[in-house]
Amino acid sequence: MATVTAAFGRLLPSAQTTANLCNCAPFSSPPETNPVDDGVWMQLREEAEMDTGKEPMLRELYTATVLSHCSLEKSLAFILDAKLSSPQLRLKDVFIAAFDADPGIGRSVRKDLAAFLESDPACSRMVHCFLCYKGFLAVQTHRVAHKLWEDGRRTLALFLQSRVSEVFAVDIHPAAVIGSGLVLDHATGVVIGETSVVGDNVSIFHNVTLGGTGKITGDRHPKIGDGVLIGTGTNILGNVRVGRNTMIGAGTIVRKNVPEGITVVGNPARFIVDKKVTDEPNWDR
Repeated sequence: MATVTAAFGRLLPSAQTTANLCNCAPFSSPPETNPVDDGVWMQLREEAEMDTGKEPMLRELYTATVLSHCSLEKSLAFILDAKLSSPQLRLKDVFIAAFDADPGIGRSVRKDLAAFLESDPACSRMVHCFLCYKGFLAVQTHRVAHKLWEDGRRTLALFLQSRVSEVFAVDIHPAAVIGSGLVLDHATGVVIGETSVVGDNVSIFHNVTLGGTGKITGDRHPKIGDGVLIGTGTNILGNVRVGRNTMIGAGTIVRKNVPEGITVVGNPARFIVDKKVTDEPNWDR
């Protein structure tokens, strides 16, 4: 079987080579899934089969990246390695070791995939996100980089941050704390600073900055609550808190705390509460 040139930064090996690396049988004898009932992994495999049925040219690509692997984690490690490794530093074992050491990463990966499928009208199949959406891939790399950072392997964590910035145009400091169910939609130009905290089920569009003001050190970046939507081109600056279930409109500049459940628009930010625009919302509502 010939190798396939894909948008993974290098040639993908054949299905047989991939199967040997993963200690799985080749596709002609499909590998078993995880002992647990992994519905997301099964869905990815089923969607890959459907795609190859409609487009035979994708058979080798899908076999190498998805169908020949034993688990979602090993498949994802292969994809990220192909995207981000350099001739001097192969990263596949780094990703696999992180997934094995922290099962919470795998749970977050699955929640991120489900969130994309639910919230992005352009995402018709989970496997498309898994293979092609750079926002998803950037976030999963960050999860590994954060694990390395917490384990004291900070130079390698910073290397992963740098590679993600170069390859995906997404810059997330490895110390930043990121929740599950995160959607980086389009993702280009997203910057998340060192002391940022992002909650669960947050959606962030392209060219968003969670940054500092440049005037202080220490804890200097935003804290984003659960269920927040941040529109394109928004800048949230300083150690400010954005309450859960808030919507921030495109191009907004936020430099003060935002209560939960409201809409914020403009530069400087103004609050829309009960269809009325105000500079200072009622924090007791």
